[in-house]
Amino acid sequence: MEGLFDPPAAASGPGSGGLTSPPGAHAPLAVRMRPESLDEIVGQQHLLGTGSPLRRLINGSGAASVLLYGPPGTGKTTMAALISRATGGRFEALSALSAGVKEVRAVIDVARRRLIEGQQTVLFIDEVHRFSKTQQDALLDAVENRIVLLVAATTENPSFSVVAPLLSRSLVLQLRSLSDSDIREVLRRAVADPRGLDGRVEVSDEAIDHLVAVAGGDARRALTGLEASADAALRGDDDESAAGDGHRAVLDVTEVEAAIDRAAVRYDRDGDQHYDVTSAFIKSIRGSDVDAALHYLARMIVAGEDPRFIARRLMIHASEDVGMADPTALQTAVAAAQVVALVGMPEAKLALTQATIHLATAPKSGGVVSAIGAAIADVESGKSGAVPAHLRDSHYAGAKGLGSGIGYRYPHDDPGGVVAQQYAPDDLVGVDYYLPTDHGHEREIGARLGRLRSIVRRATRGRDR
Repeated sequence: MEGLFDPPAAASGPGSGGLTSPPGAHAPLAVRMRPESLDEIVGQQHLLGTGSPLRRLINGSGAASVLLYGPPGTGKTTMAALISRATGGRFEALSALSAGVKEVRAVIDVARRRLIEGQQTVLFIDEVHRFSKTQQDALLDAVENRIVLLVAATTENPSFSVVAPLLSRSLVLQLRSLSDSDIREVLRRAVADPRGLDGRVEVSDEAIDHLVAVAGGDARRALTGLEASADAALRGDDDESAAGDGHRAVLDVTEVEAAIDRAAVRYDRDGDQHYDVTSAFIKSIRGSDVDAALHYLARMIVAGEDPRFIARRLMIHASEDVGMADPTALQTAVAAAQVVALVGMPEAKLALTQATIHLATAPKSGGVVSAIGAAIADVESGKSGAVPAHLRDSHYAGAKGLGSGIGYRYPHDDPGGVVAQQYAPDDLVGVDYYLPTDHGHEREIGARLGRLRSIVRRATRGRDR
């Protein structure tokens, strides 16, 4: 997994074994736990289906250059190592942070000589989006003529960061952040695997949950946190005289908190804390306590709550508790949801914060909820009278003969834009569903609504409800 499996700095350059060399016993846990086969890959199943291009490459039956695009810790470098191993060729690794055109051309020259001898070279370039246009152009001929099989990794959208000719010569594959269950599997495997902690540490479920929350879909971050926490637990265990054969150090959430300098948030996305904190968040906004609302928002963010869930709650609240008292509140909440979808975390937390502040400080009204509630109650109780004839559809042959549309007054023909005309069914004439408050924008709506109802209902004045 990318980042997880970065090669040592000394492994770069022509002729290096790079990522294909077995990691030493003192290598970081993330490096030692690098998947060695397709079966060990966690996540990315959308790219690894039977017959998929990536599966064929890893199985050694494909020969396309690829651009692997996705967040850190999702498997980009692992895929490169497995592709190299499958081809049976030599592996070369370059980092766009340190390599220039000279280094690129040196690798290509070596690859050309190897190809004469019948040996393929896999060139892995990390952070390829940091290569300049000139550096990327230097790769084109070698990629097109398969002097090298290029596997490039980037965290940026290659459509904007990679030159078009290189894009057209490569297969672009987007990797996704690992799910919580994926990260949990990576951690549990690392605890038990001989390449990892080899069962020397017993990790509590709460500690695993905290490591998952801290990881944010990044397997490297999760394994780095596990390694730091386990080292501390093992050092402490060595000081205990009771330690004997078969004894395992116990790693609890307190050790994880101490090792990664981040307190565990007591928040279970499937349990009471989830519902309690969410309820407190919404009630704080409804009660116009912006500071309390921000506290509960922070608890959800730090605990790894799905930002889409937070955005959905804000959109609902914008209509439910602010409504027409501030019509722009819904616009802000929807915009925050779009930022979550288009940008993602961690940056999207700013838009969620802005929406929370807007809604908490906005004037409040339950008018929207009351209005639709009263209207639905009437419909459900059977008050669904016939549509007045002048409002019925008249855009078909014979409509006029049935009286449909006859007598309808077009409001735009009136200078005021409003005419006296019955719109409601007979048994609902004069019913007021929407009752605006005097809060915020509804103060203006209330005054205008009274005048509108007065004009519209002149045609039906005197009728009983």
